[in-house]
Amino acid sequence: MSKLDSKIPAGPIADKWTNHKNHMNLVSPNNRDKIDIIVVGTGLAGGSAAATLAEQGYNVKAFCYQDSPRRAHSIAAQGGINAAKNYQGDGDSTYRLFYDTVKGGDYRSREGNVYRLAEVSGSIIDQCVSQGVPFGRDYGGQLDNRSFGGVQVKRTFYAKGQTGQQLLLGAYSAMSRQIGKGRIKMYNRHEMLDLVIVDGKARGIIARNLVTGEIERHSAHAVVIASGGYGNVYFLSTNAMGSNVSAAWKIHKKGAYFANPCYVQIHPTCIPVHGTAQSKLTLMSESLRNSGRIWVPKNIEDAVAIREGKLKAESITPENRDYYLERRYPAFGNLVPRDVASRAAKERCDAGYGIENNDTQEGVFLDFSTEIIKKGKEAALEQNIHNPTEQQISDLGKAWIEEKYGNLFVMYEKITGENPYVTPMKIYPAVHYTMGGVWVDYNLQSTIPGCFVIGEANFSDHGANRLGASALMQGLADGYFVLPYTIADYLAADITTGAIPTNGADFDVAEKGVQEKVDFFLNNNGTHSVDHFHKLLGHIMWNKVGMGRTPEGLREAIQEIEEVRNDFWKNVKVIGDANSLNPELEKAFRVADFLELGQLMAIDALNREESCGGHFRWDHSTPEGEAKRDDEHYKFVSSWEYQGPDIKQEVLHKEDLIYENIEVKTRSYK
Repeated sequence: MSKLDSKIPAGPIADKWTNHKNHMNLVSPNNRDKIDIIVVGTGLAGGSAAATLAEQGYNVKAFCYQDSPRRAHSIAAQGGINAAKNYQGDGDSTYRLFYDTVKGGDYRSREGNVYRLAEVSGSIIDQCVSQGVPFGRDYGGQLDNRSFGGVQVKRTFYAKGQTGQQLLLGAYSAMSRQIGKGRIKMYNRHEMLDLVIVDGKARGIIARNLVTGEIERHSAHAVVIASGGYGNVYFLSTNAMGSNVSAAWKIHKKGAYFANPCYVQIHPTCIPVHGTAQSKLTLMSESLRNSGRIWVPKNIEDAVAIREGKLKAESITPENRDYYLERRYPAFGNLVPRDVASRAAKERCDAGYGIENNDTQEGVFLDFSTEIIKKGKEAALEQNIHNPTEQQISDLGKAWIEEKYGNLFVMYEKITGENPYVTPMKIYPAVHYTMGGVWVDYNLQSTIPGCFVIGEANFSDHGANRLGASALMQGLADGYFVLPYTIADYLAADITTGAIPTNGADFDVAEKGVQEKVDFFLNNNGTHSVDHFHKLLGHIMWNKVGMGRTPEGLREAIQEIEEVRNDFWKNVKVIGDANSLNPELEKAFRVADFLELGQLMAIDALNREESCGGHFRWDHSTPEGEAKRDDEHYKFVSSWEYQGPDIKQEVLHKEDLIYENIEVKTRSYK
């Protein structure tokens, strides 16, 4: 159990991080160019870490599988980034952000990590403003804020519906400056395929040049994994199709514990599935729930008529609409946390009130008509129009919506062909974010010395459910303000080590293993494509390890995934060759990892005999259909140790969660 020392500093929670920094070892500026650091992944976490470490003087080698760091999936984040600056004067504070995050995570996150996240959040905004990130501003020129789910204040900073893109461009500009100085060596179109451990420490990686197919060795004094989450284990998710778990899973198989894999976030505001040939799902920003109201018809015959195309949504009068989130959760309404909103949508659709004309009838409405009228009247008064017509109110209200969310509305109309200013958006929950990930201590170091994990790839901050707009916060907090301190504490012992050679036996063995797998995939005379197996896995995961889980379904999933795994290794067919760009070969490596991880996710979900956040067990729910936690037996982090190819043999290690600053109680948003 000593491997699971979380290293949370002693003392009052408000002083932990400051005192910890004050007593860390340092690497002096004149010694930093003697240290090499590998950063795998160049989204917000990896990009900010690479830029900051290089600016401090370290030699950084940054790897991304895209053709540019600008294409990292962080670019897809829409709604905003949280920070406790209290610009609105509505009661926000560092403690309030800390409390909301722990409560939103259903009391399954570490107090120390979450408080640090809240504590540094304000610095993130200052950093990004300095980089030129064009955050939205109010009429007086001050930075504006939105509300997001699970909170009762406005703390979310945003750049229209493009916040992730703008933040990533800020990090990329900082990276580009260091690339120009030679402090970052950028490896685009490279994928990490194994971790190299020398004398018990992470000392490098084996990477494949995705353009030439060359297998390369890269060494460093420390390795940072910032490769994002594993939502694509479900095949259909809001993640970019290339997003994968391979880097995190490779270090798991080398000794890094994998924590809370069953904690998966289902986002309630996605465009519904429209067909079996679909490759990914599209997210509509949670920020839309500030202005939109979610509903289904009150009368089941109206729902049937809508599905059959005989009735239009806008024809249903307000008294015949069931604004079910406002009905069930009056204190938070449409801004309940994502897990709560998702389950509520599923309940209405399962009861027959879904409005989408697909096989499952999965879909609810997100309607802006109320906000259009409200803002239209306000705008009319501001313009001294004292008796506005309905058309004037509508036009002014739509103009306000367009200014606030315009690009999101354009995106929705291009995808669906429907005008959301007139016809309510159709939405339904879909896999979005993963709260589980590689186990790390307070210093963001895994159970492998010298291997650090940041951003969505680690498990540390969100518990069983992430509050909206906190992913960008965690990624940038880790990269800009946490890792540069904690990794220095580790690297201080390496200033006289010298360059790590790549011609040792450990590199030989790792490269040989990668090459053998490449050869296997290209020479296996199978009959099915990689996507065939990925879709089979996704179907099992969504139906049995998705929004609602049962012991019977989870046991079936474990067995069925094993059968798919076995069939994959016998019958997968990978076309093309190893010496050129080969997307099918890339996918084969990733799906092989997804098949193993998917089985562990089901095992973890079966082991956790409670419901909390994104992990919902129907056999552990209240009569009202709410999550029922078991704090007596399950108030711990599940950390799994790899034992070999039989995933069922993984060993569970428990990190007890201790709450000294927050009262643990049943979550309520009513």
